[in-house]
Parts: sequence; C-alpha cells; structure tokens
Amino acid sequence: MLENELLYDDGKHRFVFLGWEEREEEIVQTNQFLILDNEEGILLDPGGAHIFPRVLSNISEVIDPSKIRYIFYSHQDPDVTSGIALWLSVCENAHIYISSLWVRFLPHFGVYDARRIIPIPDGGMEIKLSSGNKLEILPAHFLHSVGNFNLYDPVAKILFSGDIGAAVFKKGERYRYVEDFDRHVALMEGFHKRYMVSNVAIKKWVEMVSTRKIEVMAPQHGAVFKGENVRKFLEWFKNLRCGIDELSSIYNK
Repeated sequence: MLENELLYDDGKHRFVFLGWEEREEEIVQTNQFLILDNEEGILLDPGGAHIFPRVLSNISEVIDPSKIRYIFYSHQDPDVTSGIALWLSVCENAHIYISSLWVRFLPHFGVYDARRIIPIPDGGMEIKLSSGNKLEILPAHFLHSVGNFNLYDPVAKILFSGDIGAAVFKKGERYRYVEDFDRHVALMEGFHKRYMVSNVAIKKWVEMVSTRKIEVMAPQHGAVFKGENVRKFLEWFKNLRCGIDELSSIYNK
C-alpha cells in the first residue's frame, strides 16, 4: 500500500491523507482521511468493506483505532458507508455522524444500535473536540446526494469536500495532488455534469464555503487541491451547468 501523507501538522493537530492501494483495482477509487487532535481521532468517509483491511492498516500506523472518537459520513453511497458495521466493531468508542435522512437506512448495513449514531440536521452542526477545537459540518445538499455534507477543519484550514471536486482517473494515470488544473478539469467534468443536481445548488455552496479560509480541499475521489488550485476549482464549479440544467441534452440523445 502507498504511505500516509500529512496535509497538516502543528504538533498537536494533524490531518492525514490515508494511503492508497499499491495496485489500481477495478473499483471506484476513493480517498480516506483522518484528523488527529491531541490524539483524539476523527475518521472521514472510511469507505466500503472491500478496502477495510487497507484503511485499517493505514490508520493503525498513526493511532490505535480505539482512540477514534467520531466517524463522519458525507452521504449514503456504498463507497462511503458500506463498511460501517466493520468500523463500529473495531472503533469501539466511536460515534457516527451522518445525515438525519440516512439514519433509517443504516440497518441495511447491519447497524442497529442508534445510541452510536448522531443525526446531522439539514443545516449542519459542529463537532466539539476535547481540546476545545471544533470541526464544522457544512451542508452540501444535492451535490450530489439529497442529504450531503462536507467537513471543514478551521485549524488545518482544510475542507473535506466529499464528492465535490471528485475526479475519475484513467488507469495507470492517478496522482495525489492537482498540479495542472486545466488538465485536471477533463477528469472532473463528466462526473460533475451528471452527478451534481443543478447550478443553483452549486452557487449556494460556493457562496457558503467562500466565507471560510480554505488552503486545501480534499475530495473523496481523485486528487487533492492546494492553494491557488482551490480558488480555480471554486471559480470553475460556480459556473458549471449540470444535472437538471442539462436535461434537454440527455433526453434528446
């Protein structure tokens, strides 16, 4: 497996990009992230059962899984949540943050103990950490899920954007960080045009996140954006026609 990488580290607070599989597989490529705040762990979109052993191994290199206090799920898709029962079994002290819309679906993944679930209201909420630091759960509805959230870390100034900013790599051509934004657009455009619901939802989201200072944007698929490429993405995304904006072209094919 490829090694973990630190996206932020001030000695007390770390934001870890968990490593990938060494070999590319014929499944949807996903990214997993771990926040460590004074050794208190917050796991972001840990993924499905297929990648559970690799992600657990990567996590175990930096923290005892029993110290993971929270697991955040951006939405309900299987590449995000289908390993939830496995994660609850090894992260025995963890609670789950997930949209209130998806709580009723969790028994289909084998999760019946509602005491470990914290439903996220539509407007989002904060996660208060033992250190006094806070993480912001921000609404990102209809981008693409009807109950969709991002997580902003104001200490690291990193936005975990879920499927927003996702890219689909060609086999043998994956990379961890966006270097050439214009080239990267070709890997994002098809996904965003089809999976995001409308430009109305996009503009609301861009307006909201633009009030935060974001130095890194980390999506659940594809490559991580840093610095000026974050700004370039927001400008590109703000003007994108997608979903219902493009219904005529879909039905007229």
